[in-house]
Amino acid sequence: MTDDQRPDLGAEDEKLITLARASRARTGAAEGAAVRDETGRTYTAATVALPSLRLTALQAAAAAAVSSEADALEAAVVVGEGAELSADDLAVAADLKTPLVVLAAPDGTPTAVTRS
Repeated sequence: MTDDQRPDLGAEDEKLITLARASRARTGAAEGAAVRDETGRTYTAATVALPSLRLTALQAAAAAAVSSEADALEAAVVVGEGAELSADDLAVAADLKTPLVVLAAPDGTPTAVTRS
């Protein structure tokens, strides 16, 4: 995505990219994610890859939000090298009525934006 194709993301959405990048960098995980709930609270997570538990970064961030009583997400960002949303990620986004999902490269450049 070139600069002239870069989606028009607001400051709060750019903040989510920064938080997702930091989560990924801090843990050294394949992906980092950040979500914002309907009240504006943010949650971050990284890929969970344990022998007994596997969660994508988006699933882990959504679980953190739901466990803190979020009913919906305003936006979600996933950062990673070649990050893609799995069918399970799409289902989580749909469950939480997420109108904006952004995929971004490790440098924070958006590679895909889904609006519903």
